[in-house]
Amino acid sequence: MSTIPPCPSCESPYAYESGTLLICPECANEWVPGSPAGAEVSPGVRDANGNPLADGDTVTVIKDLKIKGTSLVVKVGTKVKNIRLVDGDHDIDCRIDGIGAMKLKSEFVRKG
Repeated sequence: MSTIPPCPSCESPYAYESGTLLICPECANEWVPGSPAGAEVSPGVRDANGNPLADGDTVTVIKDLKIKGTSLVVKVGTKVKNIRLVDGDHDIDCRIDGIGAMKLKSEFVRKG
């Protein structure tokens, strides 16, 4: 039978492997096999394609973004260098040439 242990959160027997993680389809819990119970994997900040982002990365804007209160627009394809990850609704702090300091949502950028 299966050697995959049940989910440590909900005890579901339907957990499956995804790379180095085990994932429960019922409660969406992710954990590393052999880790102590309750030690979940932090999803971190991910771009629109699901790639993990880190401080100092360079990202590209994938959608025209209107800036509230102005007539300025951040165009598709704009490269943003040296991002800083923060907590909150807008999870990227950055400086965009010609516009200045901005907060972006990670769902509107891709790594690279």
